[in-house]
Amino acid sequence: MHVYRGVIAIMVAILGGCGSDAPEVAAVPKLVNAMRIADATGLMERAFPGRAKAAQEVNRSFRVSGPLIAFSVKVGDKISKGDLLARIDPQDYETTLRTVQGQYGREAANAKRAQADLSRLESIYKKDSGATSQAAIDRASQLRDSSRAGLRSLEASVKKAKDQLSYTYLKAPFDGVIAETYVENFETVVAKQPILRLLDATSIEFAISVPENLIGYAPYVESVSVTFDALPGVTVIGHVAEIGNEASQATRTYPVTLGMEQPEGAEILPGMAGAATIVSRPPADTGTVGIEIPATAVFTGTDMSKNYVWVIDETDKTLERREVIVGPLGRFGVTVTDGLTAGEWIAVKGVHSLKQAETVRIIDITQEST
Repeated sequence: MHVYRGVIAIMVAILGGCGSDAPEVAAVPKLVNAMRIADATGLMERAFPGRAKAAQEVNRSFRVSGPLIAFSVKVGDKISKGDLLARIDPQDYETTLRTVQGQYGREAANAKRAQADLSRLESIYKKDSGATSQAAIDRASQLRDSSRAGLRSLEASVKKAKDQLSYTYLKAPFDGVIAETYVENFETVVAKQPILRLLDATSIEFAISVPENLIGYAPYVESVSVTFDALPGVTVIGHVAEIGNEASQATRTYPVTLGMEQPEGAEILPGMAGAATIVSRPPADTGTVGIEIPATAVFTGTDMSKNYVWVIDETDKTLERREVIVGPLGRFGVTVTDGLTAGEWIAVKGVHSLKQAETVRIIDITQEST
């Protein structure tokens, strides 16, 4: 009984310390996806990490099935356009071709005989209509037409058999290098099964990811230069070759492909890591000059005619609702013509759940992408 009384006394003492004088637990600041506003005017320079890839790269496969009888190429071999890469045993396809060619020959003879019979009947009927009948001529005409139809069908079969036989040869579609092989000689392969990978590294591409707050400056790119970790001191001039139309849902970045030629005295290999330095300058007199931000960053209040964004104070990480003037839609977001300054932080997701003066923690979406 004394033990129970001691436990009760301890519990009372603990509970007594949970009164109104107990310190409050500080609220954990909300995580907010945000980005820093880039300068929309003047010269912009930014580096983007990426990797090199061959401009042309393809997995080669047969269009027919069968056992390989020739497959002597190996990884690293340099190949010229039209070179034989592999061959399937053609025996079955040669047999099929001979069979349909024989059928075609017999049907051609039938068609020739049917035409001769029709011509003979027509000649007899013309000289003496009583020597034969129109019904006989009609039957001969139908037989001739049927033979011709069969001949056309067999012509298609012969062409198909010749094509199938030609497909037993696998040739290089362009000059390149064997990057990988997937089968061994004498192995039985099926149609469309990858046999090898061929790439052309004479022209190189460089793949980068550009954050959505910067992709709007793509039309104003002045220069592109790429450096590679494995080639110190070598700078390659490039150009913007392709821009993806949809951002990654995970990183909110757009895939951009840069094109370039192999430099003198060095060789860029597919897979090499490096960085692309892109310089752009939006023209001062264009109507699209402004700060392009994701559409998800803009919201309205009770007055639907006004637009706002949440600006994050960089010092104390508190939110400020600020009215902005929204211009025309850009290719990758909305253009803000007034209300924001380069260097400020704004929230870009979940804006409807945020509050004035709320303290937050920033998740930089541009850093996540790189």
